[in-house]
Order: sequence, then structure tokens, then C-alpha cells
Amino acid sequence: MQILLINSSDIEGGAARAAYRLHQGLQYIGVTSHMLVHEKSSNDKTVSAPKIALFQGIARAKKTVETLPLKFYRQRSKTPYSLQWLPDTIVPKVNQINPDIINLHWINAGFMQIETIAKLERPLVWTLHDMWPFTGGCHYSGDCEGYLKFCGGCPQLGGNKNWDLSSWTWQRKAKAWTNLNLTIVSPSNWLANCARASSLFKNLQIEVIPNGIDTQKYRPIKKPIAQELLNLPQDKQLILFGALYATSDPRKGFHLLKQALESLSKSGWKDRLEVAILGASQPENPPDFGFKAHYLGICKDDISLALVYSAADVFVLPSIEENLANTVMEAIACATPCVAFNIGGTSDMIEHQINGYLAEPFKIEDLAQGIAWVLQNQERYDKLSYHSREKAEQKFSLEIQANRYISLFEEIVHKYNNII
Repeated sequence: MQILLINSSDIEGGAARAAYRLHQGLQYIGVTSHMLVHEKSSNDKTVSAPKIALFQGIARAKKTVETLPLKFYRQRSKTPYSLQWLPDTIVPKVNQINPDIINLHWINAGFMQIETIAKLERPLVWTLHDMWPFTGGCHYSGDCEGYLKFCGGCPQLGGNKNWDLSSWTWQRKAKAWTNLNLTIVSPSNWLANCARASSLFKNLQIEVIPNGIDTQKYRPIKKPIAQELLNLPQDKQLILFGALYATSDPRKGFHLLKQALESLSKSGWKDRLEVAILGASQPENPPDFGFKAHYLGICKDDISLALVYSAADVFVLPSIEENLANTVMEAIACATPCVAFNIGGTSDMIEHQINGYLAEPFKIEDLAQGIAWVLQNQERYDKLSYHSREKAEQKFSLEIQANRYISLFEEIVHKYNNII
């Protein structure tokens, strides 16, 4: 069986890293897997992307042109919003590869037009990385439940007209995707439940298969060694916070973490803790957390990331909305306990007071208390670390994920071949 994974990029961004890990996992168990992307950063020969400079330039330009209709909504929020209205050349590329089944992932940033999906003429499995596939354009809906019935009057667009870009995008999806041979995979139970309740996907087969991680690359490294290599202090306990654009994306909850750290600083922890921030460089006017902060920038390779997680004593995910965060999975694979709000897919990875702490959304004091609880007692901490690594090995290895996907692919292709 030949499988084609489609994602906007191969290793840039959380969805890309998750898709590429699945690609590697499928190859590891002996499956022929190919990947088609808009922008390629790896040197993997099984990943296809535009090679001619002109086409590469067009791909980059599409990301800008894609957002032009949003300029008419001057009051819209700055959260990501995708319309996927530009034409593409994906169908001929897919036909050239000639896969038995197509696994869609994150296809935004002007990569794939909504209407193209119905033209692929293969059985389709769509792995959700956010809510966009079943909304009118937003990637996370916040408090809005429009996607349950019909999008329109989108609060993220800042308008109050029922007919807007969200209703236009939703109707395009509803029209183009009628009678598709489409199966949905959600990495988290939370996002699966959202998809099941949505007006677009409620009648589809929806499976839950968590993302996978290479537990040989992401594994515990002795803390003093990791801290020394990263030039981090060895006489302090380190709180790690990590996300791409960590300090600039409101959904990542940086403002909530800042308040929690300020609370900790005032409650007797000031001389015991320091903060490490992964995914952001030090700004000109850095915020005052009450603790010394180390800005680690963006780490892209697995070895550097494993070092960072191993150097930390606790990883904190203060996100307001989240599917199945790669950062938490990476942290627990490195035996680093995690603290997060009990939202989205975090409870799929963090078991409260077993391998971390789930704080009540969005209570600052409970988030601060969770960090303190993890760090207060060494015997308890050792158990949290052990169970963190155990969870990653037993639930999230690449081999487990790849085998679950191939079983689903084989079932779908078998049904498809019997129909045609």
C-alpha cells in the first residue's frame, strides 16, 4: 500500500512536526509513505515540494494573497483565520504519485483550495490539528459555537452580519464535501468530540489516534549534563515554558503564566526558581516574572529539544485552547512532569497528580499551586518523572501510532476497492 500525507510544510510548525513524525513512523514499520508539502525544510527525498525558484516564490506569495479578503474586516482579532480560496496545482501532483490512500493534515496558508479536496478521487483520511476543517475559517473557535450549525456573524472577524467570510467559507465546504469518502482522525478526545458535534462532520466516521513521538530521540538526559550544555544554572529549579511565538500568540496563555510566576515569586520561591522560555528570543523590554529568565530561542532539531526538556524541572503549558500539544508529549518523553490547564487534549497526556498537574481553567492561583506542588517534594517528583516517561512509552510511541493508522488505512482501502 502506498500512502500520501499532505501538509503545508514538513517540519515547520506543530502540525508539520506531528505529520512528519507519522510519516517516519509508517516508514519505520515498512510502509511506503510519501509526503507532499507547500514548503520543504528537510532534506528527506520522500518529501515532495516545488523545486523551481519561480514556483517556490509563488507558494510564498500565496500565503500573503490568501489573507487579502480579511483586510476588509478592520476589527477582526489577530488570531489565525484561513479561507483557502486560491487555486492550486495539487491534483496533478497527487496523480503522479498515485497513492492508494491520502492522509490530509494541516493544508492552510494558501496551500490547498477547499474545492480541491473533492477532486482527489482517492479515499481520504483527514487528521485534525485544530478546528479549521469544520469551521467557517477560524482555527480555534473560543466561546463561539457557530460551527455546530452554520457559521456567520463570526466574532473573530469583528462583524455582526450573518453573511460574512465565515458563512461563505462554511458554505463552500458544505457544498464541495458532500458525499466525500472521508474519514476523520483526531489526535485528542476533545477535538474528536468537537468534530462529532459539528454540522460538517457529524455524519462521518471519526477515530481517535494520538500523535506519536520517537521515544529514542526524546528520552531523559541527565539533568546536570543537559543544564551544563545549555549554560543553564544547576543550583536552581527551572520552569520551562515553550511554544512557537510563545510571547506573541494570546492562545498560548503567556499572560496567564506571567501572573502565576509573579504569584510564586511573592510566596517564598523567589530564590529557588528561574525560568526558561523556548520558542522566543529575549525582547527589547523583557517582562518581569519575579525570576531570572533565560530565552532559548527556537530549537528545531530533536537533540536540542531533548536537551532543553531534560534540563527543566517542570514544563508549563498555560494554553487557553490546545489540541494535543507536541510540547507536552516531548516533555513527558524526557521524563519532565507537566503543569497545564485542564482544557482541550491536555488530559489525554497529563494525568492529574500522576505525571503532572491539571489546573482549573483559567485560575492563576491553581496554576501557580500546580507548579509548586510538582517541585516541593523530591520523592514525589521522582514518581512524577517516572510516570511521565512511562506514559510516553506506553501510549505515544511512533510504532503504536503507525500501526493504528495502517490498520485504519487498510480497512478503508478494502472497503473502497470493494465498492469500485
